[in-house]
Amino acid sequence: MLELKLEGLGKRYKEKTAVDHVDLLFTNGIYGLLGANGAGKTTLLRMICNILRPSEGEVLCNGSGIQKLGGDYRSMLGYLPQEFGYYPDFTAWRYMMYLASLKALPKEMAREKCRELLELVGLFGEAKQKIKTFSGGMIRRLGIAQALLNDPEILILDEPTAGLDPKERIRFRNIISALGSNRIVILSTHIVSDIAYIADRILIMKQGRIIKQGVPDELIQFARGNVWECLVPENQAEIYNRKYAVSNLKNIDGKVMLRIIAKEKPLEEAVSEEPNLEDVYLYFTEEAGGQHENF
Repeated sequence: MLELKLEGLGKRYKEKTAVDHVDLLFTNGIYGLLGANGAGKTTLLRMICNILRPSEGEVLCNGSGIQKLGGDYRSMLGYLPQEFGYYPDFTAWRYMMYLASLKALPKEMAREKCRELLELVGLFGEAKQKIKTFSGGMIRRLGIAQALLNDPEILILDEPTAGLDPKERIRFRNIISALGSNRIVILSTHIVSDIAYIADRILIMKQGRIIKQGVPDELIQFARGNVWECLVPENQAEIYNRKYAVSNLKNIDGKVMLRIIAKEKPLEEAVSEEPNLEDVYLYFTEEAGGQHENF
């Protein structure tokens, strides 16, 4: 089984530290890298892909540094960046075949692989359409297809559902879910629902550091007893919103139902609730969970 290891990985830009001494171990499965925009997720992924050189530490694949592995490492890697390059006037088929040729796939194998992947992402029926006619969701699906052309053992997806409507997000998650059984899949996002149902392990990143990681059920245990719901007058909702980490807010008959993350009961009428992953994310990243950042 493939093993990808990050040892003391860091990246600095003059006075700014984008990634701060990250140690992680990846084996087969889906890893959800969760953090706000600017948390350092993209920088971390670009170092894993060997696009950026780290300022400190290294990335090891089965015990060998990825710089030394060179082309052997690239051959086992698939990458979908936030904005991937494509030619608007190419058809989806021509684009896939072009990339297959760049990856030196024999022509017959390339044709078979392109057909298989376009069918996987639900685009074979549009294979002769120009990419400039595609919706955002279709382009992201094409992005997955191109990332899988070399049947990678490591698949890196950076904010893959950004800008997609709910239906496309669900379709995208279903595709990714089917890919994690026999490869390492690292999916970066700031949208908790993208990974809530498919990630085998969740990594929470803040200010360049991995502040917590674990399987979803483990992380939910930490937040248990710290999630409350309470109904407050409309004119008091903003006061509670400023004072606490609020994961949800709903208007009900002139009042506001707040879902609050706090160690102590925010008001007498508050009712304890079972945490979900959005609550967990706030628990570890907002002020309410700040005391837990150094686990």
